[in-house]
Amino acid sequence: MKKTITVIDTFGFLFRAYYALPPLKSKTGFPTGLLTGFMNFVSNVGKDFQTDYIVFALDSKGDTFRSDIYPEYKSHRPDVPEDLLKQLPIAIDFIEKMGFKSAIKTGFEADDLIASIAYDAKEKGLEVRVVSHDKDLYQLIQEDIFLFDPIKKTVITEVECYDKYGVYPSQFTDYQSLLGDSADNVPGVKGVGAKTAEALIKEYGTLDNIYENLENIEKKRWKTLLTDGKELAYISKQLVTLSTDCHCIDNLDEFQLPNENPILKISDTLMEYDLHRIIDRVNKNGLNYKTKLPDAPAPKVEIKRDYILLNNENELIKVINSIPKDSIVAFDTETTDVDAKSAKIVGFSFAWEDDKAYYAPIGHFYLGVEDQISLDSAKKAIELLNNYKLVLQNFKYDYVIVKKNLNIELTLYADTMILAWLLNTSEKVGLDYQVDKYFDHKMISFKDVVKKGENFSNVELSKACEYAAEDALMTLKLFNKLLERFKETENETLLELAFSTEFDFINVLANMEDNGVKINTKQLEDLKVSNSAFVQELTSKIYEAAGGEFNINSPKQLGVILFETLNLPVVKKTKTGYSTNEVVLHKLIDSHEIIPLLLQYREAFKLQSTYIEPLLELALKNDENKIFTSFLQTGTATGRLSSKNPNLQNIPVRSEAGGKIRKAFIAREGYKLVGIDYSQIELRLLAHFSEDAALLNAFNSGLDIHRQTAVKIFGEELADEKRSIAKSINFGLLYGMGSKKLGDTLGIPSKEAKVYIESYFDAFVSVKNYLKSIEEYSYEHGFVKTLLNRKRLFDYDSANGMQKAAYLRESVNTLFQGSAADLIKLSMIEIDKKYKNNQDIKMLLQIHDELIFEIKDDMIEEITKDLVSIMENILELKVPLEVSKCVGMTWQDLK
Repeated sequence: MKKTITVIDTFGFLFRAYYALPPLKSKTGFPTGLLTGFMNFVSNVGKDFQTDYIVFALDSKGDTFRSDIYPEYKSHRPDVPEDLLKQLPIAIDFIEKMGFKSAIKTGFEADDLIASIAYDAKEKGLEVRVVSHDKDLYQLIQEDIFLFDPIKKTVITEVECYDKYGVYPSQFTDYQSLLGDSADNVPGVKGVGAKTAEALIKEYGTLDNIYENLENIEKKRWKTLLTDGKELAYISKQLVTLSTDCHCIDNLDEFQLPNENPILKISDTLMEYDLHRIIDRVNKNGLNYKTKLPDAPAPKVEIKRDYILLNNENELIKVINSIPKDSIVAFDTETTDVDAKSAKIVGFSFAWEDDKAYYAPIGHFYLGVEDQISLDSAKKAIELLNNYKLVLQNFKYDYVIVKKNLNIELTLYADTMILAWLLNTSEKVGLDYQVDKYFDHKMISFKDVVKKGENFSNVELSKACEYAAEDALMTLKLFNKLLERFKETENETLLELAFSTEFDFINVLANMEDNGVKINTKQLEDLKVSNSAFVQELTSKIYEAAGGEFNINSPKQLGVILFETLNLPVVKKTKTGYSTNEVVLHKLIDSHEIIPLLLQYREAFKLQSTYIEPLLELALKNDENKIFTSFLQTGTATGRLSSKNPNLQNIPVRSEAGGKIRKAFIAREGYKLVGIDYSQIELRLLAHFSEDAALLNAFNSGLDIHRQTAVKIFGEELADEKRSIAKSINFGLLYGMGSKKLGDTLGIPSKEAKVYIESYFDAFVSVKNYLKSIEEYSYEHGFVKTLLNRKRLFDYDSANGMQKAAYLRESVNTLFQGSAADLIKLSMIEIDKKYKNNQDIKMLLQIHDELIFEIKDDMIEEITKDLVSIMENILELKVPLEVSKCVGMTWQDLK
């Protein structure tokens, strides 16, 4: 096997690291973002890639030979930021002190040195890795020479070059000669863009050949541009062509990796800049350079398959009995509706072999339908399948289907949807998406087999078999692939979490959904009438204020009324016209009497259309006037539950109308509603994680944390008066609220808000560094972990500046919100385990940090006491967990 030399585009990498990372600073205030990025890179050598030799190419000071060719070359580059300039010489000094070899030559750029070393190394029989994302180096790519992007951690070969630019590396200098480069002030041919340059190179191959065939170019404009720009095209070619003879490898041993761990050689210096994490990681994992380059990702696997229809009971039972003991069996149902509560079972499929799956039809209805399996036979067959390790995609749906249609409970071994979500909580978890991601196979779509207006019961058995059996086989294949991915990505702890917690939680949600919540339909009917009248009253007032009628719900018509008819100041314009969103209206609140009316109208209209009418309609469909929401376990990236059909987590909390809706949610006769809510859970988690002495003391002493914060910031005399401000600060800082946002929230200048924030961090000294460390960890590793080690990934590599800033805020948010979700999830599992079949209590709803139960009147005190104990002792933190509890006849009473 060939040995490898790695050549680093040093300044290119350092500049990119500086702009990619947040503005990190040491405790003394010295900037460290560039240094952090550089040392992260060095510490990951051996993990991201392996090499036998390494060299850091550097730019020399002063002009290069290119300045003689074209004096304007790089003449207009902006000044380098001061923070970057401070760090550059330190990083260069690190290279020498760590024992690495650098390459520099007066009159040449680092790219020339890289090219020269690469060509010389290839001639000496080495494989060359160029660590850079710079397109100027694409011209070097060939057999045994490739680029490695250190941020995206991807290899760039001829394929990637052609996919990105439409030309091959051997054509890249000619392509650049036409296109130019504004960053380096390479002129190119004026008027020739990327598409034109690509088309010309594809047609004629080289710059020389383009000019030799100038008369054959059909597009007159192209011909004119090329004629006028010929001199600059060839000057540009001289500028972009790298020198390959300015640095030879005289002694390969010079480039060998240091024998002693290079990072530990400068550990004292790193400590001076507070780069402790780098040293900790090296002490823990060490460095391993000299192994082979990791294999490229495996190609997608083509699927071989055999789908078998089982519409005879004896054959069905025979096949199931032939399944080897302890087999993993994928299972799936086909139904008449996506709503499991109302759907009828049409058939089921299963698979345990690599290339074979089976479908048992039950309820297909069309003229000439063949034999099918009876419900009794289906029940018998599924009871047999329950003896195996059943794997499903979205188990909760099939669990409800089988329970409601066949009166048996499926037993779960694993759910591929949950597994896919745990691997990446921000990615789609649908079976078709995941199969397309891992396999060379496009799944049959529902639209391919079910005609518009029909359901699965109308599908012919042959087509139904192919579609349904494929679902089972792909679920099995996906399960095996996901297990591989957990091991490959070293996520075994996440896999353990799936089997210890997440799969159990599916049953909790299914049981909770099945309980439903009773509605006072009379209350909602009265509210429907009164709110409708209020909407009409507001409509009349708005027409009067506007001077005429228009469609209030049309942003376009409303924009014309506000900014043309009434001539109010324009706050924001969009591509389609004036913005009239809520933020805009609040900014105009004092400018005209119509604005408060519009805000009231929007709230009342939304309550009517989104909550009052849909909830009433759903309640009237049920004999007990119950509504049944669906909870989505994989619905958020943070790990919080979400609710749909209907969404019961978004009913307005603070408005009077929202309160009237909550008042319609009631307990059954003989029962009451009990709400138990974790108290200040995210602030307690902040104390637990940060170990801030003042926070720990406040919570462990049972102090009012908001008042205590007010004492720390404003003093004892103003503490009660300023408690609400302290509360805003406490929660705002957890979610990345800066001084401007806090100022807007509190209605004070951002300068004053900044003083409050600084005072907070002075009072709770460990918090600022801890919150900063979350962001640093997230950026360095590409993820954050919650209390139970559930991960949320962040793709910093392909993010722009605004997205990166958002990811850093979301990292902090996820740690606390996700950890709170972990705690309540554990509590729900424990409560369900203890009270699952107890008719004295039903768990009805989870609204983030709150659980709502329906408990029998004479058992309220006993059961509530036990629930409080479970929730407060579910996990031991460095501060006590506390809950508040309320009892009432309606949801609104639980305040």
